[in-house]
Amino acid sequence: MAPAGCKRHRNQESTPASAADSAGATAASVISTADPRATAQLVRGFYPVEGESWRWTGKDFAVSLGPPRGAAQKGAQLSLQFAIPDDAVRKRPSVTLSVTVGGVKLAPETYTQGGDLSYTRDVPADRLTGDTVLFEFSLDKALPPNPPDVRELGIIVSQIGLQTK
Repeated sequence: MAPAGCKRHRNQESTPASAADSAGATAASVISTADPRATAQLVRGFYPVEGESWRWTGKDFAVSLGPPRGAAQKGAQLSLQFAIPDDAVRKRPSVTLSVTVGGVKLAPETYTQGGDLSYTRDVPADRLTGDTVLFEFSLDKALPPNPPDVRELGIIVSQIGLQTK
């Protein structure tokens, strides 16, 4: 995870990384955003790996996860491990994270402090059918570009996953 006082890094890319959906391949239920094998599951809104362990997101980002065994019958729990640097909290005192899966909105959560954080929600079983499930994340605020860094920055994500309930 990135330290709470993480500084922005200059990046040559001006837009988040985009990858095709991982249809046709076995998608992992839990991914580390730094793992090169997970790149195809980071559908949109993720910037390149930093610190060999995490990625910044944009304001909107999406990931495709493979439902764990039994999730289509029992449901699962979505877990997002992330950080908000302290300097980002000073610039935007709160940020609300919203998630949609299969047209269903999961309960949003507002964060007012920096540091290592998590978002955990139950996902209904009827949304966990098929080989992959698309999770669309949205933040109500992002940090605007701050030259020389031309990226709009959301949160720092290290891991995203589904666990059977």
